Amino acid sequence: MNQPLMPKAAAVWLIENTTLTFDQVAAFCALHPLEIQAIADGEVAASIIGRSPITHGELTSAEIERCQRDPDARLQMAARAVPSVAMRTKGPRYTPLAKRQDKPAAIAWLVRHQPEVSDSQIARLLGTTKTTIQAVRDRSHWNAPNIKRQHPVELGLCKLVEFDAAVAQARARAAKGAGDKMPAQPPAVHTPAPAPLDEPESTPSVN
Repeated sequence: MNQPLMPKAAAVWLIENTTLTFDQVAAFCALHPLEIQAIADGEVAASIIGRSPITHGELTSAEIERCQRDPDARLQMAARAVPSVAMRTKGPRYTPLAKRQDKPAAIAWLVRHQPEVSDSQIARLLGTTKTTIQAVRDRSHWNAPNIKRQHPVELGLCKLVEFDAAVAQARARAAKGAGDKMPAQPPAVHTPAPAPLDEPESTPSVN
């Protein structure tokens, strides 16, 4: 459900500048009617300055007038106030702050158990940097003594399908590289079998 950016400030303004009912204001601001009544009585949000939903494109004057004429009507958020969905651009994976401390443990696990996965793949998979990966790899990381290897999926840093895809891609690349470096086999040389030796003639025995 859409609601004002600052619900209480919008409620203060609507109470002070319109004849809307408490229920109408509560429904628009996603607040309880009793809280709206407390705001009107000055018991709640006394220090909050009203914020006009009209000025900020959340409501239109016509919409307010419509609902003032009909106490059962409910305010509808102005169409232009609904933000459009932003498409995620290519870039580092976002990791919640609470999980960022788990990245070195996941990096250490990948470096140990999946050495075929490149640093660039690890960076994309975990949303980290190559500098951090190298620091974990050569144990120059500031917290190296306390890093305990743990699977990145168990830590919630990536999904299993993403992990499997990265490993499969790394293995395919490694197999292709091994095939390209394999030396060509020289043509087989067939050596003719040696000719049988002539048996010496037998000398007749002399009685």
